[in-house]
Amino acid sequence: MRTVKIVAASALMAAVLYGCSQPSEAQAPPAPQVTVSTPLMQTIQDWDEFTGRFEATQSVEVRARVGGYIQAVHFRDGQFVRRGQLLFTLDPRPAQAALAAARAQLSQAQAQLNLAQTEFTRAETLLASQAVSQAEFDTRRGAVQQAEAAVASANAAVRARQLDLEFTRVTAPISGRVSDRRVDAGNLVGGGSSAADVLTTVVSSAPIHFVFDGSEAVLLKYQRQARTGAAPIQVRLQDESGFSRSGTLDFTDNAVDTASGVIRLRAVIPNADGFLKPGMFGQARLAGAGSYRAMLVPDAAIATDQARRVVYVVAQDGSVAPRAVQLGPLVDGLRVIRGGIRETDRVIINGLQRVQQPGVKVQARNGRIQPVAQQAQTPVTTMAPASSATFANSVSGD
Repeated sequence: MRTVKIVAASALMAAVLYGCSQPSEAQAPPAPQVTVSTPLMQTIQDWDEFTGRFEATQSVEVRARVGGYIQAVHFRDGQFVRRGQLLFTLDPRPAQAALAAARAQLSQAQAQLNLAQTEFTRAETLLASQAVSQAEFDTRRGAVQQAEAAVASANAAVRARQLDLEFTRVTAPISGRVSDRRVDAGNLVGGGSSAADVLTTVVSSAPIHFVFDGSEAVLLKYQRQARTGAAPIQVRLQDESGFSRSGTLDFTDNAVDTASGVIRLRAVIPNADGFLKPGMFGQARLAGAGSYRAMLVPDAAIATDQARRVVYVVAQDGSVAPRAVQLGPLVDGLRVIRGGIRETDRVIINGLQRVQQPGVKVQARNGRIQPVAQQAQTPVTTMAPASSATFANSVSGD
């Protein structure tokens, strides 16, 4: 009996000790930890962003101005050529023969002129002594005029044949990068018209044009700002993160396309190294307004609440409250906040996923907002790639 009591007491003590080792169901979990910071205040400038392609300022299809057989090719495919540099040589012998025939015709016409002038001089002397009639005198004078016209015609024919001989040397019409040869030596090509065979093409390399389309809203905004002169523009290629190439806007088309509602614009970009090629895709940005002070927060700090964009603000007692905000463009990797919070509000910038619902208490740790990429001394607006019909001003709310 005593043994049973000892076993029962041991079991009761074990149950009590086990119960004491379990956590209390009434104990609250610790408050989640988040990182907060006041919005970063910076002076920024909005930019309108466009997409477009590079085009050569000059582009020429090289054609022969006379037909004939290609005798020689004097360039390497893809090399840089200067204006006037020899590209192709056509067989000059037919042109040389034609020039010789034209010169012979000129000599014949000159001989006829000399004879006519001699007869006219004689007729003048005889007319004074009444040895010839007035009609005969007029005939001799007409013969001189006809001979002079024949000489002029023969001279023109000689100049034409000289040009034909010069045109057997096909030279570069502009300085630039030449394409590959479309015909080899020994081929017969036509020339002298727009339907002639294309021998190669030459495109200028420096400077280069960047052509893009702007919306009617952008056009109206710039016109209302009464901008004059060449506006500065910055361009980047599709594999570049920064707008490292600068140029000037030098042309705006004279009409808006009624079908698409856009207008064509063009900028001139220096290209001394020839790196930019016609047809390349690029993005450009044009300063859309003057600089102003703005609040910036990380894009990751912005949440979506149905149709609203919100940030979560932590009060002094640690409670969390959502604030609907008006968004602007991205600036150095940070999002511009145009309204909805104050400069002194503590915004959750890290740990937003730990906040399950508004009103929950958190442990706030102070952090600091820093630009993701500082592209210039003055902060500038960068935007995500868009089609040529989508512009930065539609995002920024201008």
